[in-house]
Amino acid sequence: MTSLRRESESEFGLAADDLRETWRLLAPEDRVEAFLDLPRPEAEDFFLERSALDQHELVSGMAPEQRRSWMRLLPPDDAADLVQVAEEDERETLLAILDDQTRREVMALMAYAEDEAGGLMNPRYARVRADVNVDEAISYLRRQAREHLENVYYVYVNDADQRLVGVVSLRELFAAASERTVREVMATDLVTARPDMDQEHLGKLFAEHDLQAIPVVDAEGRMQGIVTVDDIVDVLQDEATEDIQKIGGTQALEAPYLKVGFRSMLSKRVVWLMVLFVGELLTATAMGRFENEIAKAVVLSVFIPLIISSGGNSGSQASTLVIRAMALGEVTLADWWRVMHREVFQGLAIGSILGLIGMARVFLWEAVFHPYGAHTTNLAITVAVSVTGVVMFGTLSGSMLPFILKRTGLDPASASAPFVATLVDVTGIVIYFTVASLMLRGTLL
Repeated sequence: MTSLRRESESEFGLAADDLRETWRLLAPEDRVEAFLDLPRPEAEDFFLERSALDQHELVSGMAPEQRRSWMRLLPPDDAADLVQVAEEDERETLLAILDDQTRREVMALMAYAEDEAGGLMNPRYARVRADVNVDEAISYLRRQAREHLENVYYVYVNDADQRLVGVVSLRELFAAASERTVREVMATDLVTARPDMDQEHLGKLFAEHDLQAIPVVDAEGRMQGIVTVDDIVDVLQDEATEDIQKIGGTQALEAPYLKVGFRSMLSKRVVWLMVLFVGELLTATAMGRFENEIAKAVVLSVFIPLIISSGGNSGSQASTLVIRAMALGEVTLADWWRVMHREVFQGLAIGSILGLIGMARVFLWEAVFHPYGAHTTNLAITVAVSVTGVVMFGTLSGSMLPFILKRTGLDPASASAPFVATLVDVTGIVIYFTVASLMLRGTLL
Protein backbone atom coordinates (compact mmCIF):
# COMPACT_ATOMS: atom_id res chain seq x y z
CA MET A 1 0.00 0.00 0.00
CA THR A 2 2.83 2.39 0.88
CA SER A 3 4.66 1.68 -2.36
CA LEU A 4 1.51 2.27 -4.38
CA ARG A 5 0.94 5.59 -2.63
CA ARG A 6 4.51 6.67 -3.37
CA GLU A 7 4.05 5.85 -7.03
CA SER A 8 0.98 8.15 -7.18
CA GLU A 9 2.73 11.03 -5.38
CA SER A 10 4.02 13.93 -7.43
CA GLU A 11 7.56 15.29 -7.32
CA PHE A 12 6.04 18.32 -5.60
CA GLY A 13 5.35 15.98 -2.69
CA LEU A 14 1.56 15.74 -2.98
CA ALA A 15 -0.66 12.88 -4.06
CA ALA A 16 -3.93 13.71 -5.80
CA ASP A 17 -5.93 13.33 -2.57
CA ASP A 18 -3.47 15.53 -0.69
CA LEU A 19 -3.67 18.17 -3.40
CA ARG A 20 -7.45 18.23 -3.06
CA GLU A 21 -7.16 18.83 0.68
CA THR A 22 -4.48 21.53 0.47
CA TRP A 23 -5.68 23.21 -2.73
CA ARG A 24 -7.09 26.34 -1.12
CA LEU A 25 -3.92 26.85 0.91
CA LEU A 26 -1.53 26.82 -2.04
CA ALA A 27 -0.42 29.83 -4.05
CA PRO A 28 -1.49 29.79 -7.75
CA GLU A 29 1.99 28.95 -9.01
CA ASP A 30 2.32 26.10 -6.48
CA ARG A 31 -1.05 24.72 -7.55
CA VAL A 32 0.07 24.55 -11.18
CA GLU A 33 3.39 22.93 -10.29
CA ALA A 34 1.77 20.32 -8.03
CA PHE A 35 -0.90 19.60 -10.62
CA LEU A 36 1.56 19.08 -13.48
CA ASP A 37 3.59 16.68 -11.35
CA LEU A 38 0.62 14.32 -10.93
CA PRO A 39 0.45 11.18 -13.10
CA ARG A 40 -1.62 11.97 -16.19
CA PRO A 41 -4.66 9.75 -15.36
CA GLU A 42 -4.94 11.25 -11.87
CA ALA A 43 -4.35 14.75 -13.21
CA GLU A 44 -7.17 14.33 -15.75
CA ASP A 45 -9.64 13.27 -13.06
CA PHE A 46 -8.49 16.12 -10.83
CA PHE A 47 -8.78 18.68 -13.66
CA LEU A 48 -12.28 17.63 -14.69
CA GLU A 49 -13.64 17.88 -11.16
CA ARG A 50 -12.38 21.43 -10.56
CA SER A 51 -14.54 24.53 -11.04
CA ALA A 52 -14.22 26.60 -14.21
CA LEU A 53 -12.35 29.24 -12.20
CA ASP A 54 -9.78 26.70 -10.98
CA GLN A 55 -9.45 25.16 -14.45
CA HIS A 56 -8.77 28.60 -15.91
CA GLU A 57 -6.17 29.28 -13.23
CA LEU A 58 -4.38 26.03 -14.07
CA VAL A 59 -4.48 26.53 -17.84
CA SER A 60 -3.31 30.13 -17.51
CA GLY A 61 -0.34 29.04 -15.43
CA MET A 62 0.84 26.45 -17.95
CA ALA A 63 3.28 26.89 -20.80
CA PRO A 64 1.49 27.52 -24.14
CA GLU A 65 2.41 24.09 -25.50
CA GLN A 66 0.79 22.38 -22.49
CA ARG A 67 -2.55 24.19 -22.68
CA ARG A 68 -3.81 22.47 -25.80
CA SER A 69 -4.14 18.95 -24.37
CA TRP A 70 -5.90 20.19 -21.22
CA MET A 71 -8.32 22.48 -23.05
CA ARG A 72 -9.20 19.69 -25.46
CA LEU A 73 -9.89 17.35 -22.56
CA LEU A 74 -12.96 19.40 -21.61
CA PRO A 75 -16.43 18.72 -23.08
CA PRO A 76 -17.89 21.74 -24.92
CA ASP A 77 -20.07 22.98 -22.04
CA ASP A 78 -17.17 22.92 -19.57
CA ALA A 79 -14.84 24.53 -22.12
CA ALA A 80 -17.42 27.30 -22.60
CA ASP A 81 -17.52 27.88 -18.84
CA LEU A 82 -13.73 28.13 -18.71
CA VAL A 83 -13.61 30.60 -21.60
CA GLN A 84 -16.33 32.74 -20.03
CA VAL A 85 -14.44 33.20 -16.75
CA ALA A 86 -11.39 34.41 -18.69
CA GLU A 87 -10.76 38.06 -19.46
CA GLU A 88 -12.12 39.35 -22.77
CA ASP A 89 -8.68 39.72 -24.35
CA GLU A 90 -7.76 36.12 -23.44
CA ARG A 91 -10.84 34.38 -24.85
CA GLU A 92 -9.75 34.35 -28.49
CA THR A 93 -6.47 32.68 -27.53
CA LEU A 94 -8.26 29.96 -25.58
CA LEU A 95 -10.79 29.35 -28.35
CA ALA A 96 -7.99 29.03 -30.90
CA ILE A 97 -6.56 26.09 -28.94
CA LEU A 98 -9.71 24.00 -29.46
CA ASP A 99 -10.34 21.80 -32.48
CA ASP A 100 -12.71 23.19 -35.13
CA GLN A 101 -15.80 21.21 -34.08
CA THR A 102 -15.42 21.96 -30.38
CA ARG A 103 -14.74 25.63 -31.11
CA ARG A 104 -17.98 25.92 -33.07
CA GLU A 105 -19.89 24.18 -30.27
CA VAL A 106 -18.34 26.38 -27.59
CA MET A 107 -19.10 29.58 -29.50
CA ALA A 108 -22.70 28.44 -30.00
CA LEU A 109 -23.03 27.81 -26.25
CA MET A 110 -21.54 31.20 -25.42
CA ALA A 111 -24.34 32.86 -27.40
CA TYR A 112 -26.70 31.89 -24.58
CA ALA A 113 -26.75 33.47 -21.14
CA GLU A 114 -24.82 31.52 -18.50
CA ASP A 115 -27.95 31.10 -16.37
CA GLU A 116 -30.07 29.59 -19.16
CA ALA A 117 -30.46 25.98 -20.26
CA GLY A 118 -28.73 26.81 -23.56
CA GLY A 119 -25.66 28.02 -21.69
CA LEU A 120 -25.56 24.91 -19.50
CA MET A 121 -26.22 22.21 -22.08
CA ASN A 122 -23.73 19.83 -23.67
CA PRO A 123 -24.34 19.60 -27.45
CA ARG A 124 -22.92 16.07 -27.50
CA TYR A 125 -25.37 13.35 -26.56
CA ALA A 126 -26.24 9.75 -27.45
CA ARG A 127 -28.66 9.62 -30.39
CA VAL A 128 -30.20 6.97 -32.62
CA ARG A 129 -32.97 6.68 -35.20
CA ALA A 130 -36.30 5.11 -34.34
CA ASP A 131 -36.32 2.58 -37.18
CA VAL A 132 -33.06 0.73 -36.32
CA ASN A 133 -33.16 -2.45 -34.27
CA VAL A 134 -31.72 -2.74 -30.78
CA ASP A 135 -28.48 -4.45 -31.85
CA GLU A 136 -27.79 -1.80 -34.46
CA ALA A 137 -28.51 0.95 -31.95
CA ILE A 138 -26.11 -0.52 -29.37
CA SER A 139 -23.36 -0.88 -31.98
CA TYR A 140 -23.85 2.72 -33.07
CA LEU A 141 -23.77 3.93 -29.45
CA ARG A 142 -20.43 2.18 -28.91
CA ARG A 143 -18.94 4.18 -31.77
CA GLN A 144 -20.39 7.41 -30.41
CA ALA A 145 -19.03 6.73 -26.92
CA ARG A 146 -15.53 6.10 -28.27
CA GLU A 147 -15.58 9.26 -30.34
CA HIS A 148 -16.97 12.09 -28.25
CA LEU A 149 -19.54 11.28 -25.58
CA GLU A 150 -18.79 12.36 -22.02
CA ASN A 151 -21.83 10.89 -20.27
CA VAL A 152 -24.49 8.48 -21.48
CA TYR A 153 -27.53 8.54 -19.24
CA TYR A 154 -30.25 8.20 -21.86
CA VAL A 155 -30.38 7.58 -25.59
CA TYR A 156 -32.37 10.19 -27.51
CA VAL A 157 -34.34 9.27 -30.62
CA ASN A 158 -34.45 11.92 -33.36
CA ASP A 159 -36.15 11.96 -36.74
CA ALA A 160 -34.51 12.99 -40.01
CA ASP A 161 -34.95 16.69 -39.12
CA GLN A 162 -33.32 16.19 -35.67
CA ARG A 163 -36.66 16.57 -33.91
CA LEU A 164 -36.83 14.69 -30.64
CA VAL A 165 -39.43 11.91 -30.83
CA GLY A 166 -38.49 9.63 -27.96
CA VAL A 167 -36.01 8.57 -25.29
CA VAL A 168 -34.81 5.22 -23.95
CA SER A 169 -32.55 4.45 -21.02
CA LEU A 170 -29.46 2.31 -21.50
CA ARG A 171 -30.86 -0.33 -19.15
CA GLU A 172 -34.05 -0.64 -21.20
CA LEU A 173 -32.08 -0.76 -24.44
CA PHE A 174 -29.76 -3.54 -23.28
CA ALA A 175 -32.67 -5.49 -21.78
CA ALA A 176 -34.74 -5.37 -25.01
CA ALA A 177 -34.80 -8.22 -27.53
CA SER A 178 -32.26 -7.63 -30.29
CA GLU A 179 -34.78 -7.82 -33.13
CA ARG A 180 -37.07 -5.14 -31.70
CA THR A 181 -36.81 -1.61 -33.08
CA VAL A 182 -35.93 1.41 -31.01
CA ARG A 183 -39.40 2.80 -31.73
CA GLU A 184 -40.94 -0.16 -29.88
CA VAL A 185 -38.93 0.34 -26.70
CA MET A 186 -38.63 4.15 -26.51
CA ALA A 187 -40.77 6.38 -24.30
CA THR A 188 -42.61 9.30 -25.85
CA ASP A 189 -43.77 11.17 -22.70
CA LEU A 190 -40.84 13.58 -22.81
CA VAL A 191 -39.61 16.14 -20.29
CA THR A 192 -37.79 18.86 -22.20
CA ALA A 193 -36.41 22.34 -21.68
CA ARG A 194 -36.19 25.32 -24.02
CA PRO A 195 -32.77 26.93 -24.53
CA ASP A 196 -33.91 30.14 -22.82
CA MET A 197 -35.28 28.38 -19.72
CA ASP A 198 -33.90 29.93 -16.53
CA GLN A 199 -31.57 27.69 -14.53
CA GLU A 200 -33.83 27.96 -11.48
CA HIS A 201 -36.81 26.53 -13.39
CA LEU A 202 -34.52 23.91 -14.89
CA GLY A 203 -33.46 22.84 -11.41
CA LYS A 204 -37.12 22.42 -10.45
CA LEU A 205 -37.63 20.13 -13.47
CA PHE A 206 -34.81 17.89 -12.28
CA ALA A 207 -36.24 17.81 -8.77
CA GLU A 208 -39.80 17.09 -9.93
CA HIS A 209 -38.95 14.27 -12.35
CA ASP A 210 -35.80 12.81 -10.71
CA LEU A 211 -33.89 12.66 -14.01
CA GLN A 212 -30.18 12.31 -14.73
CA ALA A 213 -30.38 14.49 -17.85
CA ILE A 214 -32.93 16.70 -19.59
CA PRO A 215 -32.93 17.33 -23.36
CA VAL A 216 -32.94 20.90 -24.64
CA VAL A 217 -35.09 21.49 -27.73
CA ASP A 218 -35.87 24.60 -29.77
CA ALA A 219 -39.33 25.94 -30.62
CA GLU A 220 -39.68 23.41 -33.47
CA GLY A 221 -38.72 20.49 -31.25
CA ARG A 222 -35.23 20.04 -32.70
CA MET A 223 -32.72 18.63 -30.25
CA GLN A 224 -30.00 21.09 -29.22
CA GLY A 225 -28.22 19.23 -26.42
CA ILE A 226 -28.65 17.94 -22.89
CA VAL A 227 -28.23 19.34 -19.41
CA THR A 228 -26.97 16.73 -16.93
CA VAL A 229 -27.70 16.56 -13.24
CA ASP A 230 -24.08 17.28 -12.26
CA ASP A 231 -24.29 20.57 -14.18
CA ILE A 232 -27.49 21.61 -12.44
CA VAL A 233 -26.17 20.66 -8.98
CA ASP A 234 -23.37 23.19 -9.42
CA VAL A 235 -25.88 25.78 -10.63
CA LEU A 236 -28.24 25.23 -7.70
CA GLN A 237 -25.32 25.56 -5.29
CA ASP A 238 -24.43 28.89 -6.89
CA GLU A 239 -28.08 30.01 -6.72
CA ALA A 240 -28.32 29.09 -3.03
CA THR A 241 -25.03 30.86 -2.29
CA GLU A 242 -26.24 34.01 -4.05
CA ASP A 243 -29.53 33.98 -2.14
CA ILE A 244 -27.79 33.48 1.20
CA GLN A 245 -25.45 36.37 0.49
CA LYS A 246 -28.38 38.63 -0.40
CA ILE A 247 -30.32 37.54 2.68
CA GLY A 248 -27.25 38.48 4.71
CA GLY A 249 -27.45 42.02 3.36
CA THR A 250 -24.70 42.00 0.69
CA GLN A 251 -24.69 41.97 -3.08
CA ALA A 252 -23.93 38.57 -4.59
CA LEU A 253 -20.21 37.82 -4.81
CA GLU A 254 -19.04 36.77 -8.26
CA ALA A 255 -16.06 34.74 -7.04
CA PRO A 256 -15.06 32.70 -3.96
CA TYR A 257 -14.79 34.81 -0.80
CA LEU A 258 -10.98 34.74 -0.58
CA LYS A 259 -10.61 35.68 -4.26
CA VAL A 260 -12.74 38.82 -4.12
CA GLY A 261 -10.56 41.93 -4.08
CA PHE A 262 -10.72 44.47 -1.25
CA ARG A 263 -12.40 47.20 -3.31
CA SER A 264 -14.89 44.81 -4.87
CA MET A 265 -15.79 43.34 -1.48
CA LEU A 266 -16.15 46.83 -0.02
CA SER A 267 -18.51 47.97 -2.78
CA LYS A 268 -20.70 44.89 -2.41
CA ARG A 269 -21.02 45.28 1.35
CA VAL A 270 -21.06 49.00 2.00
CA VAL A 271 -23.95 49.91 -0.34
CA TRP A 272 -26.55 47.95 1.61
CA LEU A 273 -25.05 49.08 4.91
CA MET A 274 -25.35 52.71 3.80
CA VAL A 275 -29.01 52.16 2.92
CA LEU A 276 -29.63 50.44 6.25
CA PHE A 277 -27.77 53.19 8.12
CA VAL A 278 -29.99 55.84 6.54
CA GLY A 279 -32.98 53.71 7.50
CA GLU A 280 -31.78 53.57 11.09
CA LEU A 281 -31.62 57.37 11.10
CA LEU A 282 -35.40 57.20 10.87
CA THR A 283 -35.33 55.28 14.15
CA ALA A 284 -33.50 58.19 15.76
CA THR A 285 -36.09 60.53 14.25
CA ALA A 286 -38.91 58.42 15.65
CA MET A 287 -37.32 58.46 19.11
CA GLY A 288 -36.94 62.21 18.87
CA ARG A 289 -40.68 62.44 18.23
CA PHE A 290 -41.26 60.80 21.63
CA GLU A 291 -38.55 62.73 23.45
CA ASN A 292 -41.01 64.21 25.95
CA GLU A 293 -42.39 60.79 26.85
CA ILE A 294 -38.87 59.45 27.43
CA ALA A 295 -37.98 62.47 29.58
CA LYS A 296 -41.07 61.96 31.73
CA ALA A 297 -40.62 58.22 32.10
CA VAL A 298 -36.99 57.23 31.60
CA VAL A 299 -37.91 53.68 32.51
CA LEU A 300 -39.54 53.33 29.08
CA SER A 301 -36.13 53.53 27.39
CA VAL A 302 -35.02 50.38 29.22
CA PHE A 303 -37.44 48.29 27.17
CA ILE A 304 -36.68 49.80 23.74
CA PRO A 305 -34.04 47.17 22.76
CA LEU A 306 -36.36 44.39 23.93
CA ILE A 307 -39.30 45.67 21.88
CA ILE A 308 -37.58 46.44 18.58
CA SER A 309 -35.29 43.40 18.59
CA SER A 310 -38.31 41.11 19.01
CA GLY A 311 -39.93 42.63 15.95
CA GLY A 312 -36.71 42.53 13.91
CA ASN A 313 -36.07 38.90 14.79
CA SER A 314 -39.59 37.79 13.96
CA GLY A 315 -39.57 39.73 10.68
CA SER A 316 -36.20 38.29 9.63
CA GLN A 317 -37.43 34.82 10.48
CA ALA A 318 -40.60 35.22 8.42
CA SER A 319 -38.80 36.69 5.39
CA THR A 320 -36.23 33.87 5.40
CA LEU A 321 -38.96 31.21 5.50
CA VAL A 322 -40.93 32.81 2.66
CA ILE A 323 -37.86 33.45 0.48
CA ARG A 324 -36.77 29.83 0.79
CA ALA A 325 -40.31 28.57 0.12
CA MET A 326 -40.38 30.70 -3.04
CA ALA A 327 -37.01 29.34 -4.15
CA LEU A 328 -38.26 25.76 -3.72
CA GLY A 329 -41.49 26.48 -5.56
CA GLU A 330 -43.59 25.81 -2.46
CA VAL A 331 -45.04 29.32 -2.57
CA THR A 332 -46.03 31.46 -5.58
CA LEU A 333 -47.35 34.99 -5.97
CA ALA A 334 -50.88 33.62 -5.96
CA ASP A 335 -50.35 32.34 -2.40
CA TRP A 336 -49.83 35.78 -0.85
CA TRP A 337 -53.22 35.83 0.87
CA ARG A 338 -52.72 32.38 2.39
CA VAL A 339 -49.26 33.37 3.62
CA MET A 340 -50.53 36.62 5.10
CA HIS A 341 -53.39 34.79 6.84
CA ARG A 342 -50.95 32.28 8.35
CA GLU A 343 -48.42 34.90 9.42
CA VAL A 344 -50.98 37.16 11.09
CA PHE A 345 -51.96 34.34 13.43
CA GLN A 346 -48.36 33.16 13.78
CA GLY A 347 -47.35 36.71 14.70
CA LEU A 348 -50.20 36.99 17.20
CA ALA A 349 -49.28 33.68 18.83
CA ILE A 350 -45.53 34.35 18.92
CA GLY A 351 -46.06 37.93 20.05
CA SER A 352 -48.38 36.83 22.86
CA ILE A 353 -45.85 34.30 24.13
CA LEU A 354 -43.01 36.82 24.05
CA GLY A 355 -45.29 39.49 25.53
CA LEU A 356 -46.09 37.26 28.49
CA ILE A 357 -42.36 36.70 29.03
CA GLY A 358 -41.82 40.48 28.94
CA MET A 359 -44.65 40.99 31.40
CA ALA A 360 -43.17 38.36 33.72
CA ARG A 361 -39.83 40.17 33.56
CA VAL A 362 -41.45 43.43 34.79
CA PHE A 363 -43.19 41.72 37.72
CA LEU A 364 -40.05 39.75 38.61
CA TRP A 365 -37.86 42.87 38.70
CA GLU A 366 -40.44 44.68 40.78
CA ALA A 367 -40.55 41.78 43.26
CA VAL A 368 -36.75 41.72 43.57
CA PHE A 369 -35.60 45.35 43.08
CA HIS A 370 -38.83 47.44 43.43
CA PRO A 371 -38.00 49.88 40.56
CA TYR A 372 -41.52 50.48 39.23
CA GLY A 373 -43.70 50.94 42.29
CA ALA A 374 -47.40 51.62 41.76
CA HIS A 375 -47.01 51.66 37.97
CA THR A 376 -45.84 48.05 37.69
CA THR A 377 -49.06 46.58 36.30
CA ASN A 378 -49.59 49.31 33.69
CA LEU A 379 -45.96 49.09 32.62
CA ALA A 380 -46.14 45.29 32.34
CA ILE A 381 -49.26 45.52 30.17
CA THR A 382 -47.59 48.19 28.02
CA VAL A 383 -44.57 45.95 27.40
CA ALA A 384 -46.74 42.89 26.67
CA VAL A 385 -49.06 44.69 24.25
CA SER A 386 -46.14 46.46 22.52
CA VAL A 387 -44.18 43.25 22.03
CA THR A 388 -47.27 41.53 20.63
CA GLY A 389 -47.96 44.39 18.22
CA VAL A 390 -44.35 44.78 17.07
CA VAL A 391 -43.90 41.03 16.55
CA MET A 392 -47.13 40.86 14.56
CA PHE A 393 -46.02 43.76 12.37
CA GLY A 394 -42.54 42.28 11.95
CA THR A 395 -43.89 38.87 10.98
CA LEU A 396 -46.39 40.36 8.55
CA SER A 397 -43.96 42.77 6.89
CA GLY A 398 -41.21 40.14 6.72
CA SER A 399 -43.52 37.66 5.00
CA MET A 400 -45.10 40.14 2.57
CA LEU A 401 -41.97 42.01 1.47
CA PRO A 402 -40.68 39.10 -0.70
CA PHE A 403 -44.05 39.03 -2.50
CA ILE A 404 -43.90 42.77 -3.15
CA LEU A 405 -40.35 42.53 -4.51
CA LYS A 406 -41.18 39.57 -6.74
CA ARG A 407 -44.32 41.28 -8.02
CA THR A 408 -42.24 44.29 -9.08
CA GLY A 409 -39.69 42.05 -10.83
CA LEU A 410 -36.97 42.20 -8.17
CA ASP A 411 -35.22 39.32 -6.45
CA PRO A 412 -37.17 38.31 -3.29
CA ALA A 413 -33.86 37.52 -1.61
CA SER A 414 -33.26 41.28 -1.52
CA ALA A 415 -35.74 41.30 1.39
CA SER A 416 -32.74 40.58 3.55
CA ALA A 417 -32.84 40.08 7.29
CA PRO A 418 -31.03 43.39 8.01
CA PHE A 419 -33.45 45.29 5.75
CA VAL A 420 -36.51 43.83 7.47
CA ALA A 421 -34.97 44.46 10.89
CA THR A 422 -34.33 48.12 10.02
CA LEU A 423 -37.89 48.55 8.78
CA VAL A 424 -39.31 47.04 11.96
CA ASP A 425 -37.00 49.12 14.19
CA VAL A 426 -38.67 52.33 13.03
CA THR A 427 -42.23 51.03 13.30
CA GLY A 428 -41.42 49.31 16.59
CA ILE A 429 -40.56 52.64 18.23
CA VAL A 430 -43.82 54.15 16.98
CA ILE A 431 -45.91 51.18 18.17
CA TYR A 432 -44.19 51.06 21.59
CA PHE A 433 -44.60 54.73 22.46
CA THR A 434 -48.11 54.88 21.05
CA VAL A 435 -49.14 52.03 23.34
CA ALA A 436 -47.24 53.64 26.24
CA SER A 437 -49.05 56.96 25.67
CA LEU A 438 -52.40 55.22 25.82
CA MET A 439 -51.64 52.97 28.82
CA LEU A 440 -49.59 55.34 30.98
CA ARG A 441 -51.26 58.69 30.31
CA GLY A 442 -52.14 60.38 33.59
CA THR A 443 -49.71 58.19 35.54
CA LEU A 444 -46.11 58.02 34.33
CA LEU A 445 -46.86 60.26 31.31
